[in-house]
Amino acid sequence: MRIAMLAPISWRVPPRHYGPWERVVSLLTEGLVARGVDVTLFATADSQTAARLAAVCPRPHSEDPEIHPKVWECLHISEVFERAADFDLIHNQFDFLPLTYSGLVQTPVVTTIHGFSSEKIVPVFEKYNDRGYYVSISDADRHPKLDYVATVYHGIPMDEFTLRPEPDDYLLFFGRIHHEKGVVEAIEVAKRTNRRLIIAGIIQDEDYYERQVKPHIDGQRIEYIGSVGPDRRDDVLGRAYALLHLINFDEPFGLSMVEAMATGTPVIGFGRGSVPEVVRNGVSGFIVGSVDEAVAAVGRVPELGRERARQYVEQHFSRERMVEGYIRVYQRVLEDYQARPRGS
Repeated sequence: MRIAMLAPISWRVPPRHYGPWERVVSLLTEGLVARGVDVTLFATADSQTAARLAAVCPRPHSEDPEIHPKVWECLHISEVFERAADFDLIHNQFDFLPLTYSGLVQTPVVTTIHGFSSEKIVPVFEKYNDRGYYVSISDADRHPKLDYVATVYHGIPMDEFTLRPEPDDYLLFFGRIHHEKGVVEAIEVAKRTNRRLIIAGIIQDEDYYERQVKPHIDGQRIEYIGSVGPDRRDDVLGRAYALLHLINFDEPFGLSMVEAMATGTPVIGFGRGSVPEVVRNGVSGFIVGSVDEAVAAVGRVPELGRERARQYVEQHFSRERMVEGYIRVYQRVLEDYQARPRGS
């Protein structure tokens, strides 16, 4: 089985700090290679992988302003499809744009949909719904107008995360600094429970940060530590008393929740989007409906066993389960594609 893995080029694969799509691409690619699958990774030239690396874009456009996103995205995507005949299957992790090339080749295209940035992008997915093969990252993120071949949850390598039975006393916000992710709500919970809050993540909305977040940061009770990369992720997540995931949108998946639970850190999250699929209420965290309930849940954290949270991740969100899920998808797609009349 020869797989072309098409990654985004916003960040390196794997990302140096932020880059959830690129992180998933890396985890899946390396897991497939370890299983003996022939994978060619199409990513930026500075990417690191055990697969074959095919690169036309020298650096990630989110790290280098000299890289024009649209120009290099076109060159990047076209490189995959011009080589389509070299592969049994193309796995598109790049969102909707590559689908517009898919009708020009005879190689089946599997697309992992990492959420919908807007309803405005749905018409592209609709156009290629009958031809393409869509994978959702949670059942909650499935669009009613589209058909899916499977749901495959993201998985993580358990050996990158250390179970810490005795955490520190701080609460943690870990994600984009944006209204969607609920930073202000996390600050309110921390203040009302009289606990420290550490905020980690890229600032995606400068105005939101300056007006609603920064005034609360004092470096002691409320601390912002910037974006946390792989070298610090295990420590920051593992020492937290609880992760606050008080989102204001329907979360497609939420990789940070799984990573936190892998260290034993429970998640307190609003039950929107995928959260009820990712967090086992009363086992690996608490699913709440308001800030008041989140405040009460902080007081209930001792009821949860940190070992149970890690075991839950091992059972449901390991990299091995993700890799196995995608291998089944590839096999199913290849069987279906070969059975289709040519030209359909």
